Amino acid sequence: MTTAYNPNKGAQGGAADTTATGAVGAQGAAGQETSGGFRQPESAAPGVTPGHILDAAEPNRDEVRMKDMWGYQKDHMNLVSPLNRRKFTVLVVGTGLSGGAAAAALGELGYNVKAFTYHDAPRRAHSIAAQGGVNSARGKKVDNDSAYRHTKDTVKGGDYRCRESDCWRLAIESVRVIDHMNAIGAPFAREYGGTLATRSFGGVQVSRTYYTRGQTGQQLQLSTASALQRQIHLGNVEIFTHNDLMDLVITEKDGKKHCEGIVTRNLITGEIVPFTGHAVILATGGYGNVYHKTTLAKNSNSSAMMRAYERGAYLASPAFIQFHPTGLPVNAKWQAKTTLMSESLRNDGRIWTPKEKGDDRDPKDIPEEERDYFLERRYPAFGNLVPRDVASRAISQQLNAGYGVGPLHNSAYLDFTDAIERLGEDTIRERYSNLFEMYEDSIGDDPYKVPMRIAPTVHFTMGGLWTDFNEMTSIDGLFAAGECSWTYHGANRLGANSLLSASVDGWFTLPFTVPNYLANHLGEEVLPEDAPEVTEAVNRAKDTIEQIMSVNGTEPHGPEYYHEQLGDILYEHCGVSRTVEGLTEGIQKIRALRDDFRANISIPGSPNEMNQTLEAALRLADYINLGELMCIDALDRDESCGAHYRMDHLTEDGEAERDDENWCFVSAWEPAGEGEFIRHAEPLYFDSIPLMTRNYK
Repeated sequence: MTTAYNPNKGAQGGAADTTATGAVGAQGAAGQETSGGFRQPESAAPGVTPGHILDAAEPNRDEVRMKDMWGYQKDHMNLVSPLNRRKFTVLVVGTGLSGGAAAAALGELGYNVKAFTYHDAPRRAHSIAAQGGVNSARGKKVDNDSAYRHTKDTVKGGDYRCRESDCWRLAIESVRVIDHMNAIGAPFAREYGGTLATRSFGGVQVSRTYYTRGQTGQQLQLSTASALQRQIHLGNVEIFTHNDLMDLVITEKDGKKHCEGIVTRNLITGEIVPFTGHAVILATGGYGNVYHKTTLAKNSNSSAMMRAYERGAYLASPAFIQFHPTGLPVNAKWQAKTTLMSESLRNDGRIWTPKEKGDDRDPKDIPEEERDYFLERRYPAFGNLVPRDVASRAISQQLNAGYGVGPLHNSAYLDFTDAIERLGEDTIRERYSNLFEMYEDSIGDDPYKVPMRIAPTVHFTMGGLWTDFNEMTSIDGLFAAGECSWTYHGANRLGANSLLSASVDGWFTLPFTVPNYLANHLGEEVLPEDAPEVTEAVNRAKDTIEQIMSVNGTEPHGPEYYHEQLGDILYEHCGVSRTVEGLTEGIQKIRALRDDFRANISIPGSPNEMNQTLEAALRLADYINLGELMCIDALDRDESCGAHYRMDHLTEDGEAERDDENWCFVSAWEPAGEGEFIRHAEPLYFDSIPLMTRNYK
């Protein structure tokens, strides 16, 4: 394998020789591009070619420290006069925390905003399902928390595969997020004296998580949706419900791609309609449902992200998948999905398994000395509040070794007995009542009396569309925010940073960076809806539907048949732990599944009406292509880091072993034909949070 330069041991100059769209530095050995001494390693994955070295569009590192970059960037951004803002049209796809906030903020600033959702109302976006809390380094607990500690925890939690400057923005703006959400109606929990209450989450040793019992996402989403609804009623934002994104309108000027519109399908009537604007924001959520059984809403999908990928927006780190350690386990094959149990429960719940394999006794009958509190044993400094990737791996190792409990022996216990004895049932009920009720409704056991059973399950995707420091993709005018972007989280997201990152993107980043982009396009008209590029995008969408509807195979099956198989392949071969042999086999299985899908997918009904089977089939076609790319990315990245746990790259005590010498960069993928991929790279630099091996012991 080619040895690459470690960017954190060399010169720390800016990347003046590159641009935000992936222009290149000098040519290195074997024709590879180099920048500042960095050169990409060759790939062990078939069909992968190293591509450009990307620039993050940050301020020059020789002049500005990373902790100061966001403030410096804002101070030097272009502005748009209030008199000119109505001349610009911004299309926002998605109305969750990031999309809803961006639409509301840009509308209030005076821009002409059109917002799109496939739901019947903006408030139904999947942000509403988040439970545990939202982080902020407001330092109100006098526990020595700070923006620096928040940044360090985020970078360290992401195992140094994130952009440090982004993480500083996340921490700095977190204070404004809490104050803003509190001001617009989020009913945060409070202490007896009226101050906002906080609790701890995994991977930290302070209390910086603000919460509304176990319904934090719901309350933040409702507050954001109310702010958006206000702008809709004022006429600043136009809302389009039941509209699913089908394609992007891409133009080319001076050899560069620009996004100037979208094409949507009305889910009720089947009508295909184009919309054009000066900028497009994708805020369409994560792609975890590629695994079939996940904690995500069944409608959550990857299609908008994959359309952007196919049109030229690079897709970063797709193999970085978070398995939440405290999901409800699968109890039967007919189960359609898994259910999240908030990480906040690990503040008071203790995770354990019996010390004897196959011990099926009632947990109350297993004495203390015969229980293995393995997280507390292996990670005494953090105990049950280790980061999610560490906890999920440890739980999976216990289950795979035969210590699982429950009817399928596929779960561990999450026990609140000690906390109830120490604090009283009323206190635990006050903190977690809705979560305990959800558990009892799902499983039938009362967690006040019997330990919960939990198991790792797919929950969040750290990968997503590659964006620069301004959150613009490799296509000019196309921005990405929230979970469909790769920003902030690296190879593992810390709990309660998800609601925060979506809010920071929507309320306090895009309202600055989008106008900075638009300022250079003053006087330009929106693309006419009869322009050739618009017609081409509409025809592509119609052709895609016609092609999939016209399949008439000899062994017809619906999309659920194929989706379940894809999920099984990914859980087995691209799951909590990964091997070269398993990933190679997974790629072969996915390609065979795709051939079968293309030959035999069966969709009844018409495309000119509500057709949920058609919706599922279109999304599944994207999942299959995405699943292949995820396995390629996992096979290509020849190291372990965060949630990417390669069994051939472990330390002596079984922890993930990074290879900073060769792989301290973000992989940003571009399609190059069936089975062929181009891996672009953005080198990662750290100044305030130097590279170190994670240690939670």
